[in-house]
Amino acid sequence: MYKAWGEKNWFIPDGYIPETSSGSLLSHESVCVLNASSEEALLKFTIFFEDRDPMEDILVVIPGRRTKHIRTSSLMKDGAPIPVGVPYAIAVQSDVPVIVQYSRLDSTQAENALMSTMAFPVKG
Repeated sequence: MYKAWGEKNWFIPDGYIPETSSGSLLSHESVCVLNASSEEALLKFTIFFEDRDPMEDILVVIPGRRTKHIRTSSLMKDGAPIPVGVPYAIAVQSDVPVIVQYSRLDSTQAENALMSTMAFPVKG
């Protein structure tokens, strides 16, 4: 079947949650994960910053043969979310191979922008 599609290590170097939005759409970012294997995937997120220690060991479970869209604003460490208005980067480690995509909806101005890209996979 699809038991080994993807990689176990993924990186997203450009993250940013805007402080404001305009209109009815809220600016946000999402990490979309596809787990094509039949095994459950345990993901460990690390959030890196320019001027502070990382937020480490944020755990997310993706059932086998499922996808999950994870808003970065929902990722918390010790009850604290990723701060808004602060640049960050994301490392995703999984115990089984997965596929990771990153999307951003920027509604800070009337002309909304949507961007989506594959995260950077690293073997090993």
